[in-house]
Amino acid sequence: MTQITQDNFDKEYQDIIEMERIDKFVSDEMDRQMHRYIKAYHGSKDVMDKFIQRLKGMTVEQKEEAIAAYIDLNRKAVSGLDLQMVLVRAMANYCDTFFYFRKMLSDRSKFDFYLKRIREKYIRLHEVFEQDGKFGIRGCKGDILVQPNYDFLRRVFTNVDDGRMIPIIAQKNGKMGLILPDGKETVVADFVYDDISLRDEFPYFEATKDGVTTCLEL
Repeated sequence: MTQITQDNFDKEYQDIIEMERIDKFVSDEMDRQMHRYIKAYHGSKDVMDKFIQRLKGMTVEQKEEAIAAYIDLNRKAVSGLDLQMVLVRAMANYCDTFFYFRKMLSDRSKFDFYLKRIREKYIRLHEVFEQDGKFGIRGCKGDILVQPNYDFLRRVFTNVDDGRMIPIIAQKNGKMGLILPDGKETVVADFVYDDISLRDEFPYFEATKDGVTTCLEL
């Protein structure tokens, strides 16, 4: 750890209260940006109300987790999101004067510190990985959500705003089914289907077996 002196105080010292307030204002701005995304791409007041209700009463840390989980399922939500602008708005809300805001904004090391902090808090994406010719899913922290036991996996990215866990399309022994990425590989649709495809609206899954296609209401 670098020793803080009078000469390097501005560069090395991290104000805990400042960090807490910036985190709070960033979470408020990320909340607002997700609202904008829902309104632009969904056009549903019911969906927006669900999202508002789910975040209401949460602590900053809980909101960070919830929004990060939402982004992981709705990756288009960050396609046009400028995290630098999110940080600028948060800093503006934190500062009491324009002079202090301008000083804070011109501090490149501070700006980079908070920008990295935002990315680490909100951009937490899972990944599909391969092991011995089979596929599994690993969470952003390295935790295994789905063991590598499957010939094919397709993670569903859809507009979900009530916090529920969305099943994964998987193939095992030549048949398709649906499992949950819950670390237990809970099966929600048995591996009996020839094909499972994704729909744009609920019910989200369409399954074909012996030439007959039906919707799976889960």
